[in-house]
Amino acid sequence: MQPLPVPCPAHLIPDASGTDMFHRAYRQAMAHGVVFVAIESDGPRWTVKADVLTAGPGHVVDETVNAAVRAAIVRLVREREVDGDAYAGPVYFMLHSVSDEARARELAAALHAALYGDPEPLNRAVSPAS
Repeated sequence: MQPLPVPCPAHLIPDASGTDMFHRAYRQAMAHGVVFVAIESDGPRWTVKADVLTAGPGHVVDETVNAAVRAAIVRLVREREVDGDAYAGPVYFMLHSVSDEARARELAAALHAALYGDPEPLNRAVSPAS
């Protein structure tokens, strides 16, 4: 498995459903020193997961980007697009109960871009017109 490109197209976000797949994807991100991002099936709903610890100590997400990510997650919770138990960083991020795989991939790719310093895809993904 190669590291995800930045920006990462949604179709390349790994499906880490199942313990083995999750651990494999997480170990791969750690081995490559990149941000972990994946989606997981939870019955008919999906979960988005991201973790910046896998990128190592040199990867820093600045406070402006962290604030943008938190604001986007709050908006998703308010709109009831994800459950209220979402983790909004600053290191680990999780969005539960995303309606379908395509939307989970879109949010995961946008979150991945934000964690590499570009919050615009995430802003677009959570805007009312999306």
